[in-house]
Amino acid sequence: MGQQLIFSAPKQVGLEEYPDPPLQPTEVRVVTHFSGISAGTELTQYRGTNPYLQKHFDPEQRLFVDQPGLTYPLRGFGYQQVGRIVEVGSKLREVQVGQMVWGSWGHRTHAILDWSLVSPKRLPQGANPLWGIFPRIGAIALNPVHEANIHVGETVAIFGLGVIGLIAIQLACLNGAAVIAVDRLDKRLELARRLGADHVINFHNDDPAKTIKTLTRRGVDVSLELSGSYTALHEAIRATAYNSKVVAAGFYQGEGLNLSLGEEFHHNRIQLISSQIQGINPTLSHRWDRLRLEQTVMALAIKGKIELLSLISHTFPAGEAAKAFELIDQHSGETLQVVLDFREMS
Repeated sequence: MGQQLIFSAPKQVGLEEYPDPPLQPTEVRVVTHFSGISAGTELTQYRGTNPYLQKHFDPEQRLFVDQPGLTYPLRGFGYQQVGRIVEVGSKLREVQVGQMVWGSWGHRTHAILDWSLVSPKRLPQGANPLWGIFPRIGAIALNPVHEANIHVGETVAIFGLGVIGLIAIQLACLNGAAVIAVDRLDKRLELARRLGADHVINFHNDDPAKTIKTLTRRGVDVSLELSGSYTALHEAIRATAYNSKVVAAGFYQGEGLNLSLGEEFHHNRIQLISSQIQGINPTLSHRWDRLRLEQTVMALAIKGKIELLSLISHTFPAGEAAKAFELIDQHSGETLQVVLDFREMS
């Protein structure tokens, strides 16, 4: 039997056993070493604010309808895992026990995965296994960077310096952009500058849009709003040049009370684009998919072109997952990437 995390109710985290059945011929059994917690989607499930708890997304109409899509207890959440293959199916002659792989199999001690899904997600020998928790969250950062269509010499504002924002800064710099980073926390602003931001703005101390317009004269060429804050989205719109683009990739909750679309959005002809990891920019989707996004992030980390490990702020034994979620919920400003260590449970 394995063990997995469960939300039995809002803000109630526990562990439960689940079956660990025999392998099919093309499957591998993976023992989880580390699992990263998403401070976006997973926190909405933990808090009980996820829209799927009140509504259901109809895939045919692509509308939310008044019927819950999720109910407690919630199982199977978590999409940032890395582990070691400990058993292989009878038809897998070329697969070696001991190979480290990354993927998305939830906060659990073991996973049985088809080799076709795992094969493109192998860590090179000697690579730090903690890199393996970042490909999916890194893909969530790369997707809006692609959507922004950044050109060499342009100026980009990035609002929200969580894990996604701090990765996006580095990716935008690789595209040849000058980056202005905006957040309310000095620690994150300091890290943003170390990771390549040309200017940093504390949301509490300055008017971001006015400061950005002073720095750039016309406004930034494109803004990325990655915090999920309606206030930040409004400031991103205000900071962006006439007839230019704002890419919004935050998971916005509740009503947009601080979003005034009759002001700069309307008068400056701002293009507002939603970026979500389930979809790729239509102009790129014939060449790019989520796997390629994830593999790109991993390759950049291995080559030393982006820094990921400094984004890990806390590591908890998996058995203390409740403490980890409570910390993120109550003291989000103190955390970046929080990791669960499953090695003692496997």
